[in-house]
Amino acid sequence: MANKKFTVSSFLKAKQKGEKISMLTAYDYSTAKLLDEAGVDSLLVGDSLGMVMLGYENTLQVTVDDIIHHCRAVARGAKRAMVIGDMPFLSYHVSIEDTIRNAGRIIQEGNAHAVKLEGCMEVIDKIKAIVKAQIPVMGHLGLTPQSINVFGGFKVQGKTEKQAKRIIEEALMLQEAGVFAVVLECVPEKLARIITEKLDIPTIGIGAGKYCDGQVLVTQDMLGMYTDFTPKFVKKYASLCEDIKNATQNYIKEMKEGIFPSDEHTFGIDESILEKLY
Repeated sequence: MANKKFTVSSFLKAKQKGEKISMLTAYDYSTAKLLDEAGVDSLLVGDSLGMVMLGYENTLQVTVDDIIHHCRAVARGAKRAMVIGDMPFLSYHVSIEDTIRNAGRIIQEGNAHAVKLEGCMEVIDKIKAIVKAQIPVMGHLGLTPQSINVFGGFKVQGKTEKQAKRIIEEALMLQEAGVFAVVLECVPEKLARIITEKLDIPTIGIGAGKYCDGQVLVTQDMLGMYTDFTPKFVKKYASLCEDIKNATQNYIKEMKEGIFPSDEHTFGIDESILEKLY
């Protein structure tokens, strides 16, 4: 399985076999290549690129063109991992025709294998239309960052009986609509467990506990590169921010002191040619 291309059917097979699904975000060729070679199952070109890569305050300013641009880079680096492109804010809150066109562009121009979009009740007709257009869709429930202004910030969802029942209902609706998996973000672990047990399709958790069928993290969070904000659910497997700063400071120091570049980093020229240049 290690070298076999991960696909939509791989998600379902993994759930049926009880095998956990790994997913990380990627926004560029070099990172995608490294993560792919490390064996990650799926790469999400998330609208989180707005904050992590472009320095926006939230994800709302990301455009379809942004997603396509980064998807193309990631797709070049991913040989085994399945590439999923986020549908950004207002790209699927429009007409069904425009929604399908936007999803289609992410697949056709971005070379993604599937799209992900947030919500359910308000966009279920759009989800069904995208699926009908033969484009695989991943759902996203719980904390949906594109609705941050409605939620009043980044808050755990599903803590009340009403909220929890709604999320369960929406997860079942998404499955019925034809999505191949559902991201559960910032919901209580035991609620995520109930949803995971009720669904035939896999759940991918982010801040939703260990009972989900897989997990996703923002790579820059996981590697300790993005320091503006660290959610509770993030585990840092490295502290690359310090490594990068130290490497940069060493480069500056050696360059200023004349240590770099040394002979091993430079190219020579025949002395007889050199004499004729003066």
